[in-house]
Amino acid sequence: MSVNGSPNSAQPVETIYVDNHRVACDGGGGSLGHPKVWYEMGDEGKVECLYCGRVYISKDGADAH
Repeated sequence: MSVNGSPNSAQPVETIYVDNHRVACDGGGGSLGHPKVWYEMGDEGKVECLYCGRVYISKDGADAH
């Protein structure tokens, strides 16, 4: 059982659509965040943050640079 008493209290993964293939994630900032990390999406147009699990997806026609 989790700390707050709910057996299924895991937060859903957030999906963020972006205009660039290079993104930065800080987990939402503040005391609940994590160190800022930068990711390059490459050809897939999608990347997942290794700290918080947020998924960044490139919008159609996003700038490749």
